[in-house]
Amino acid sequence: MIRYYTDDCSYRLPEKRRTARWLEEVARSEGYTAGDIAYIFCSAARLLEMNRRFLGHDYYTDVITFDYSDRKGSGIVAGDIFIDVETVADNARQYGAARLQEMRRVVVHGLLHLCGQKDKTPRANAQMHRKEDKYLKFWETPEI
Repeated sequence: MIRYYTDDCSYRLPEKRRTARWLEEVARSEGYTAGDIAYIFCSAARLLEMNRRFLGHDYYTDVITFDYSDRKGSGIVAGDIFIDVETVADNARQYGAARLQEMRRVVVHGLLHLCGQKDKTPRANAQMHRKEDKYLKFWETPEI
């Protein structure tokens, strides 16, 4: 089950049910089943604090994914995906994207991490972006 929460912000993701169905289809397309996935929308300060505390990184980021998946056994992906709504808005301005489109990109990015997609090398990062683009197109045309 995909759920949405806020922490230290008042952001509300529109079309939550449609988004959950879309994400379930993305997981299926990646060969997995969406299990318990929590999206927590938070402030830049909150995510910076988490980045320092849990990852030892001293910089702002748009998303941090805590993966509790059992990809090898049951094929169920699960986890907590924290999204900094302020950095997403800043990135949208920087990239010339609509804020909601950039938010959807980050939302699917977190799910792709749960499905095992990495993004730390140039090659893996390019593959992540291709998948984000592919699944964002499915938002517009929901035939996966």
